[in-house]
Amino acid sequence: MKYLCLIYDDEKTMAGMSQSDSEQFMGEYFAFTESVKKSGHYLGGEALQPVHTATTVRIRSGKTSTTDGPFAETKEQLGGFY
Repeated sequence: MKYLCLIYDDEKTMAGMSQSDSEQFMGEYFAFTESVKKSGHYLGGEALQPVHTATTVRIRSGKTSTTDGPFAETKEQLGGFY
């Protein structure tokens, strides 16, 4: 069995962190990532682009439409996955 771990963050909170808080947060994140890799459970993962670069694609009744931005107003954004 395989699992997908989605990583959600609040981009505004991340952008407002002090350098030391950001370094601590990312240090914990990288330590977790390393532990998953060492356990042999890591198959792959990627960071995603910030929300302002998003495009939503919808297909309805055979017609494709695109919209700039995320599909929903949320406090957290999908930032990546394992």
